[in-house]
Amino acid sequence: MQEEYRTVARAGVHESEINRSRFLCALAPAATEEEAQEFIARVRREHPAATHNCYAYVIGASVQKASDDGEPGGTAGVPMLQMLTRREVCFAVAVVTRYYGGVKLGAGGLIRAYGGVVGEALDTLGTRTRRRFRLATVTVGHQRAGRLENELRATGRTVREVRYAADVTIEIALPDADVEAFRRWLADATAGEARMELGGEAYDDA
Repeated sequence: MQEEYRTVARAGVHESEINRSRFLCALAPAATEEEAQEFIARVRREHPAATHNCYAYVIGASVQKASDDGEPGGTAGVPMLQMLTRREVCFAVAVVTRYYGGVKLGAGGLIRAYGGVVGEALDTLGTRTRRRFRLATVTVGHQRAGRLENELRATGRTVREVRYAADVTIEIALPDADVEAFRRWLADATAGEARMELGGEAYDDA
C-alpha cells in the first residue's frame, strides 16, 4: 500500500460550455477499478442522449485507463487522464459527458476542452491527501475509558470508533512508525490496565 495519496475530496459535477457544446465532468473517488466502472456506468445511464461519455481513471500506481467514446482517438480520454496524473490524483474517476452543440472543435480544441474541464472540476471539488495507518484496538475498563478517550483526542490520535460493553473498546489509527511509542504511552497512561491489539491497515485523511 502507498504511504499516502491524493484523491478527489468529494463526488460532484462541474459543467462548462465551449462553442455551444455542453461538457459535464463528473468526478468521484474510487477505491477499486470496479468502483470506477460502476461510476462510469451510472453516469452513462444518467445521460443516455449525450453525444459522448468519455472517461479516465487512476487506481493506485498501476491501473490507468481512458476512453474516447467515439471522439477522435487521443482527443478525450487521454487528456483527461493526463490532467489527473499531472495533478497527482489517484484512486479517482472522471467522466466527461458531451452534448454536441453544432460547432466542431478540431483535435486541438477537443484536447483542451476535455483536459480543461477535468482541471476545472478538480479546482471546484477540491482534493484531499489520505495517509496509510495501522488500525489498533484498545480495551480498557469503564472507569478509565472517558479520561483515556479525552487524552487520545487531546494528543491528536485518530479515534475511529468507541464501543461500550463489559469493557470499553476504542479503535484508533496509528502511523506504523508510532506503534511502539504508543504502546509505551498507553501503558503509562493507564497504569498497564489497557490492552492493545493491532489490526489491519487503512487510509485516513491527513
